Amino acid sequence: MLDVWPWVKDPENESRPSRSAVAAAVRLTTAQLEQDAPGHSVEVRVPPFAAVQCIEGSVHRRGTPPNVVQCDALTWLRLAGGIIDLDGAVTAGAEVSGAHAGDVSHWIPVVRGI
Repeated sequence: MLDVWPWVKDPENESRPSRSAVAAAVRLTTAQLEQDAPGHSVEVRVPPFAAVQCIEGSVHRRGTPPNVVQCDALTWLRLAGGIIDLDGAVTAGAEVSGAHAGDVSHWIPVVRGI
């Protein structure tokens, strides 16, 4: 996973890592969020690599959850690594919907010391 962080920090000047390396980093960081903030009130989606439910609250079982954070892999990894905050992720194109979707910001970054 370490080989993705130079690109995550400086995507303009670093080569994009392999798809499998990006996928592994996304899956690992979303799994860490799921572990740190267990629950089912917010769904974090990073298509096509991962989707996890997290944060205590109302349980959602079918259809589109009411609270969603969805973004591309680079935006998620920058968010997970503390390079940007949730507002920065939205500026980068993340979709944040639902009254409690912003609660994710309490649980990030999930990776420290990058």
